[in-house]
Amino acid sequence: MQYLNPYIELCLEGSSSVFKGLNQKDKEILAQQHKLSIIKKGQFLFKEGDKPHGLICLASGKVKVFKEGVGGRGQILKMVRQQGFIGYKTLFSDTPWAVSAIAIEDSSICIFEKSSFVKILKKNPDLSIKLIKIIADELWVSNIRTVSLTQKHIRGRVAESLLILRDTYGFEVDGKTIRVSMSREDIANLSNMTTSNAIRTLSTLASEGIIEIAGRRISILDGNEIERISELG
Repeated sequence: MQYLNPYIELCLEGSSSVFKGLNQKDKEILAQQHKLSIIKKGQFLFKEGDKPHGLICLASGKVKVFKEGVGGRGQILKMVRQQGFIGYKTLFSDTPWAVSAIAIEDSSICIFEKSSFVKILKKNPDLSIKLIKIIADELWVSNIRTVSLTQKHIRGRVAESLLILRDTYGFEVDGKTIRVSMSREDIANLSNMTTSNAIRTLSTLASEGIIEIAGRRISILDGNEIERISELG
């Protein structure tokens, strides 16, 4: 099948795409009835209160989903990986966005029009089950994170956040540098703490030889220890 652009091909045929098992006719419908958007680093995909227009697939790049809190401080709820989805809960509930999303590097998204996507979903039980599993997995992770962010000490929260980034984006070819560039503020917002506490904790972990910091890039030098710190909380 000849796709309209390489981005829609990534969303439909990528190694982790939930659409890989669809027949070609349904893939063609999705390919024809999608909207492509190129999002620059620092730009919003959408803001809290906006009306959703369809299911978003992150074709390339990296995105953070967050909720504004007291005093304008954001809490990062999710880091989105390539071929990951944003918005199926809002799409099905037909409510405005309750969160916001920003690209943390240049990204591309494919937005699947709601009606055509729902029609395909209704006649493809395997796809429906895959999406239900994604929603269930995210709910489970969300519940675990709620406990972690309220009960773990600062050190344990930072360690957990680094593991989340590692598991979401993987390592560079050196096998230790997490494949994402994150500001100290973002790490703080992912860990539910002030930026100053995040900076101090990262510096302590670096001084102990557990991690290495180079600008906005962080390398995990002792994976077993960072996992132990996260588990201990």
